[in-house]
Amino acid sequence: MSIPTAAERAAQLRVELERHNHAYYVLDAPLVPDAEYDRLFRELEALEAEHPELATEDSPTRRVGGAPSTMFAEVAHRVPMLSLSNAFEDEEVEAFDRRCREGLDRETVEYAVEPKLDGLAITLIYENGIFVRGATRGDGMTGEDVSPNLRTVRSIPLRLQGEAPTRVEVRGEVLMQRADFERLNVRQQEAGEKVFVNPRNAAAGSLRQLDSRITARRPLRFFAYQMVDLEGMPPPATHSETLDLLAAWGFAVAPERDVVAGAEGLLGYYRRIGERRASLPYDIDGVVYKVNRRADQQTLGFVSRAPRWAVAHKYPAQEEITELLGIEIQVGRTGALTPVARLKPVFVGGVTVTNATLHNEDEIKRKGLLIGDQVIVRRAGDVIPEVVAPVMDRRTGQEREFQMPHTCPVCGSHAVKTEEEAVWRCSGGLFCPAQRKQALLHFASRRAMDIEGLGDKLVEQLVDGAIIKTPADLYKLGVLALANLERMGEKSAQNLLAAIEHSRNTTLARFVFALGIRNVGEATARDVARHFGSMDALMAADAEALQQVPDVGPVVAKSIAEFFAEPHNREVIEQLRAAGVRWEEGAPVAPASGKATGKTFVLTGTLPTMSRDEAKALIEAHGGKVTGSVSKKTDYVVAGAEAGSKLDKAQELGIDILDEDGLRRLLEEEA
Repeated sequence: MSIPTAAERAAQLRVELERHNHAYYVLDAPLVPDAEYDRLFRELEALEAEHPELATEDSPTRRVGGAPSTMFAEVAHRVPMLSLSNAFEDEEVEAFDRRCREGLDRETVEYAVEPKLDGLAITLIYENGIFVRGATRGDGMTGEDVSPNLRTVRSIPLRLQGEAPTRVEVRGEVLMQRADFERLNVRQQEAGEKVFVNPRNAAAGSLRQLDSRITARRPLRFFAYQMVDLEGMPPPATHSETLDLLAAWGFAVAPERDVVAGAEGLLGYYRRIGERRASLPYDIDGVVYKVNRRADQQTLGFVSRAPRWAVAHKYPAQEEITELLGIEIQVGRTGALTPVARLKPVFVGGVTVTNATLHNEDEIKRKGLLIGDQVIVRRAGDVIPEVVAPVMDRRTGQEREFQMPHTCPVCGSHAVKTEEEAVWRCSGGLFCPAQRKQALLHFASRRAMDIEGLGDKLVEQLVDGAIIKTPADLYKLGVLALANLERMGEKSAQNLLAAIEHSRNTTLARFVFALGIRNVGEATARDVARHFGSMDALMAADAEALQQVPDVGPVVAKSIAEFFAEPHNREVIEQLRAAGVRWEEGAPVAPASGKATGKTFVLTGTLPTMSRDEAKALIEAHGGKVTGSVSKKTDYVVAGAEAGSKLDKAQELGIDILDEDGLRRLLEEEA
């Protein structure tokens, strides 16, 4: 690159980096991920190294951080708060170790190692063991006095425990743990307030509040990693002993800290922490290596902006910028229509990412995403990649809004959405290829059509081989088609066909349950079957008529009505009829009345002559409801032999307890 071209590029980079510094350190509103900033910074470093005459006093490479906010009083750091040099490759770590060994004239160097916490760097000043002032890093030489806010952080001791020095500065990171961050964002969203992009952004925004009462309500934590300007007592001989002393004074220090030797030890620690990274309670973006002995640190000294005796080894970027090429709809096995971002391939978190879930239509609107946007993509550990936000200042005006389709892109059935859900769903449950395997497994389950032998592996083969498309196709199977399948001999095929044949005759309640209508369980299927008496009457009922069934509310009624309004589903039901599937029908049954009507029963233990299912069916036939747990709303507990904790709880609550004879007498009184 020619000198004029290099000078022009260097000037551009300085302007860009300063803009990002201002947004990050002053406005607490980062515009790009760390990885993007690091790339720009390293490019400027390389240009200035190649052409030293281009270096300027105001270059971002000559200072640390950004200017302090004018909202807070300034604090001059007696010892500058320098940042660390970064390493990204194993070779850079090996080179760091080699420089340390050569500088100390030693074959092996011992290092203190710890996670690189992803928060806001601060310094705390203690005099005679009492906290007197705290400040942010600022530009490394001057920071912002945020003492009132720091006093609200409960992990910061206001008085040091044990023997205290005359004066000391304790440095570390204010951060927000992931679980706390998620809970904070939920509260922010419910209150209609700002939702934070990530835990680091939330911690910075929380600490730099003018009103410390706001900070006090934020779940901030402090982890110490350094002490400087120690007066009144001898300093520890090693960095690991420094961390032990900080812990003894009452500070939280990273529990993952360790001491290792040589480059092999450094890289081994990097990999061990990398494997645990996703399960740590807080975000980290790398690990830090420090020569352990204090005397060795003094021997190695400093370069212009960082100590020679320490380096930060960064993990692959967890956030990157790429283009949102389009949004496609993926249909899940339960019919959920999920928008999926199709991305220009980007390397993030150690893998190349080409797509990411957008969850639902509301999430796209909340994030303000447009097709064609430059977007921030995040991936942590094995977590599914996430589109975090658009990069607003990179919009060109050519971006366009996404419109959620109201039909299933797989089968063309209507898509429906209830007021209680954010998800659109395909209504073609029996017909839709995307839902085919789940629909068949449910149809064949024990409490539905009870087709023994039709399990996951077999359904997968039948569907993937295009042998079955709808439940009606089950009744057209022959021995030859089945026997040719993997792990399916002639005998197994004949057994399955016998089970299918046996299922042709069932009850209306079982058949309704087998259809897999959303929100319709066994109890609801029995209720609607009893109420309408026939399949034709049920299919003809509108939502208003369905709500006349006991315990069927607006949501369930709507699900049933929408299912039968879909022509594809009605067609499959007719195909089942044509295949010889029959169900018991009769006149509509009026709701039961008597002592069991509207009452809630719980079954526990073994009854002398009835199974649980038989007892449950008997209770429900008399208008009662059976639940699995005892509460104040329970009316009767039916207890048999070896009844357990449910019986104990019933006795505590004073609930009526029946044995099998008592249950029969109660129900016979109704008759």
